[in-house]
Amino acid sequence: METLGIDQKYLITNQTRTMSDVVGSYTYFSNGDVLLAKITPCFENGKLGIASDLINNIGFGSSEYIVFRANEQLDAEWLYYYLSRQSFRNEGASRMAGAVGHKRITKDFIEDYPIPIPPLPEQRRIVAILDKAFEGIATAKANIEKNLQNAREIFESHLNAVFSQRGEGWVDRRLGDVAMEFGRGKSKHRPRNDPKLYGGSFPFIQTGDVRNSSHLITSYDQTYNDAGLAQSKLWPKGTLCITIAANIAETGILDFDACFPDSIIGLVANEKISTNKYIEYLLTSFKSRLQLLGKGSAQDNINLATFESQYFPFPPLSSQKEIVSIFDDLHEETQHLESIYQQKLAALDELKQSLLHQAFNGNL
Repeated sequence: METLGIDQKYLITNQTRTMSDVVGSYTYFSNGDVLLAKITPCFENGKLGIASDLINNIGFGSSEYIVFRANEQLDAEWLYYYLSRQSFRNEGASRMAGAVGHKRITKDFIEDYPIPIPPLPEQRRIVAILDKAFEGIATAKANIEKNLQNAREIFESHLNAVFSQRGEGWVDRRLGDVAMEFGRGKSKHRPRNDPKLYGGSFPFIQTGDVRNSSHLITSYDQTYNDAGLAQSKLWPKGTLCITIAANIAETGILDFDACFPDSIIGLVANEKISTNKYIEYLLTSFKSRLQLLGKGSAQDNINLATFESQYFPFPPLSSQKEIVSIFDDLHEETQHLESIYQQKLAALDELKQSLLHQAFNGNL
């Protein structure tokens, strides 16, 4: 499925196999065919492409492909753009069938879906207009994404510079030395996903919630009830969460009281020595080094003992607060820039869909 891209007109083929290895087990296609992913979430994400430059003019791929072969009345690129419309994906998604997580668009939906077919010269004229417009949009998106990356790198660069250029009064300490409370979360019950633990009023944070936070954990997808809380632990608002499994050394500070499993370490700073916000910025700077310590197993992970043995730089408390203030301001500005760039990217995506709407309604 990785050979089909998103906003990528042509299929990318990077493997070859003998005919005996693929006949009967994979979906057959040839040069010029349009391939569409039929399974969720690939269909909704717009995985779609035209087969080209195939060895011996043929290819084989996932059984989750739908293959369209244009006849003499239909240009393959016209069909590609028609299937790229968000309205097509929305309608297809609403009529999927199958189990949750394995839903697919149906054969009937595809066979019954109407497509406008103007004369071939008109199809090719419109394709040429869309090609030129989409090339310009792709260039604009690449520039915006580069600016977005630059904004993030400026923040990271400043972060690394502060913690690598220590001043007077800095000392190396372990996290346990600066914490009132430091330990793994709890989820004693087995199986962990027992439904009788969930659906209450106590937020239950998981590694993905920490990873997706931007320094502050403000949302959650799951909750414990009283039974869930009884086999876990409720950590206070302001606790620093550190992931140690799957997503190593991701950090975020709770914006509410919450429980979390033993794949997350909780740290409550001793405010006479340090602050949770300083430690969170500190660990963000050391993330790459910590992640290396967790390599080597089937699933990346790092244990509490490894964290307990690591030393980190701590200036006097007054300096920590000054550093946090500087980083808070820089983070706010970075977030503002990211928001602007994301809005521009969204506007370009809307422009593409507007052009496709005009193209297939006779307005180009």
